Amino acid sequence: MNTASTARRTATATATALVLALTASACGGESTTASDKGGQELKGETVTVAGVWTGVEQKNFQKVMDAFTEKTGAEMKFVSTGDNVSTVVGSKIQGGNAPDVVMVPQVGVLEQFAEKGWLKPLSKTADDRARDYFAPVWKEYGTVGDVFYGLYFKASNKSTVWYSPEALEQAGVTPPKDYEGMLKAGRTLSDSGVAAFSVAGEAGWPLTDWFENVYLSQAGPEMYDKLAAHEIPWTDPSVVKALTTLGELFGDKELVEGGGAGALRTDFPESVEKVFGDDPKAGMVYEGDFVAGLISGQFGKKVGEEAKFFPFPAVDGGEPPVVGGGDAAVVLKDGKNADAGMKFVEFLATPEAAEVWAGAGGFISPNEALNLDAYQDETTRQIAQSLVEAGDGVRFDMSDQAPAAFGGTQGAGEWKLLQDFLRDPSDPEGTAKKLEAAAAKAWKKS
Repeated sequence: MNTASTARRTATATATALVLALTASACGGESTTASDKGGQELKGETVTVAGVWTGVEQKNFQKVMDAFTEKTGAEMKFVSTGDNVSTVVGSKIQGGNAPDVVMVPQVGVLEQFAEKGWLKPLSKTADDRARDYFAPVWKEYGTVGDVFYGLYFKASNKSTVWYSPEALEQAGVTPPKDYEGMLKAGRTLSDSGVAAFSVAGEAGWPLTDWFENVYLSQAGPEMYDKLAAHEIPWTDPSVVKALTTLGELFGDKELVEGGGAGALRTDFPESVEKVFGDDPKAGMVYEGDFVAGLISGQFGKKVGEEAKFFPFPAVDGGEPPVVGGGDAAVVLKDGKNADAGMKFVEFLATPEAAEVWAGAGGFISPNEALNLDAYQDETTRQIAQSLVEAGDGVRFDMSDQAPAAFGGTQGAGEWKLLQDFLRDPSDPEGTAKKLEAAAAKAWKKS
């Protein structure tokens, strides 16, 4: 991580927070800047926002929209798209019923929208706030062809390893500091009578996350970027090395609960249940910060006490990886109230907007000006802090950047080939060749 740039961003965030605090005092406690005080300037206008969220996530995002309504007078309407954002939004545009703002969950979809000419470049205000409040990498992921289109409002940290404190304590091990230490701790866990890891192999996508964390730490951010853009082939020695490293875990039946065959029958919720359910089979499960929601909501365990996490550890002396994801706000040209939609995106760029959802839970923000005290609990605070402190070292989920045929299709491409590798990790070079063949085909069609 670039220490100088981190220090600069920290200073900027501190200064920004001070300005916001002073402004809040001047405004009787309202956490906003003077330029944001629009009163009821949008009263009578309706802003339609489309996104994938349902259930609790939609309800919590509604609180953010309600805060914008209170601030500007705009009426806010949310439309859930389901997972197929591109198809739903495309049909609404063709039908003359385009939303004003779309919360886009993948870099590839954002790029697709931009290439189709659907998007308005974000305003100078949004641009300035992205520069002041966010690490540059987040703006880069929202930029297509040197034009800033997407403001990342909600983020995820996919570099968290969740564990049962009781299981580790009984085995006499502590959270590891590096990858080798993690495998060593896992073998000690296994000797104590519980498997080390519960691995979700049934879907394929958790396996891509495993690979991405190992590769980012071992090969470094620049090589990660090249592989994500298919500027180097999947047969590159760095890929073979990462597969070999990952194969040490996948191929060890002491480390993987049920072995490869058992993991391939385990879906994501089951993988969490095998660690935090009533009949635990393993001591640890790797996946992103969203694991906390399952632990507390479905299995009734208290996060921070009965369930804890440690950051995915550094591999071969590299930096600890921080693989992220997120939802970017874009403004559609064809929206009936695109100008008001732009005002909403400008609002989403503020720590004020992030604070609303942070207080509701189930959310982390890449906004460096957001006070960490806004989060409900210490565990979420730590996860958010890890993401923010990684600065420009954060890298977006690689499979989400790839054509869907390679990085996002069940039973095909990277998902299928890593499932095959989990079943039999004895030939990393052969797997790399198959990955390259699938990637070359997918990129050629994209």
